[in-house]
Amino acid sequence: MGQKVEWEEIDRLLEEIAEGQRRKLLAFGRRIIPQLTSDDVLQPNDFPLLDHHPEFRYEEGMLAGLQAAQIAIRANLRTR
Repeated sequence: MGQKVEWEEIDRLLEEIAEGQRRKLLAFGRRIIPQLTSDDVLQPNDFPLLDHHPEFRYEEGMLAGLQAAQIAIRANLRTR
């Protein structure tokens, strides 16, 4: 049971980090397109300035990696 608590703590920590990355991504996107919304960030291919911006795509990849880790941890928790 102790391991489950540790995995839940890791999941919470990853959620905090991912939320920070979402805020960072939105702020970065707004430097390129000031009227960008949090929903717009989820579809950067709708905005050529974002779609072809390597730094934006890097930050987006960081968020995707955090989300992938969360998915793996949550799947692990469900099977315990």
